[in-house]
Amino acid sequence: MSNPEPAVLTPEAVPCCPPITSAELPEQDAVRMAAMFKALSDPVRLRLFSKIASHPGGEACVCDIQDVGVSQPTVSHHLKKLREAGLLTSERRGTWVYYKVAPSVVAGMAALLDLNR
Repeated sequence: MSNPEPAVLTPEAVPCCPPITSAELPEQDAVRMAAMFKALSDPVRLRLFSKIASHPGGEACVCDIQDVGVSQPTVSHHLKKLREAGLLTSERRGTWVYYKVAPSVVAGMAALLDLNR
């Protein structure tokens, strides 16, 4: 059995699924959510995501978040993976790139795992 390719999401396509205990998760939602959780399963990516999510104003310049113990090209690689999974959006301003957590991502992931609903 082959694993399906991770879904590449645009910021507008961020799933907002009902709690996992409310009904069986449809395959399409499972594939999208698995891609997000897979992207966050790397410690460096999780730290980068956390730095961006907790940064004042809800966005962070790559220049402010690259101190995670890996080289700059590796930081860029991890940020690309987070963007491809639909977790981050980015905007170039001059020579720097600014990142934001994609709209409703954290709430959508939390709602999916809310076992008390």
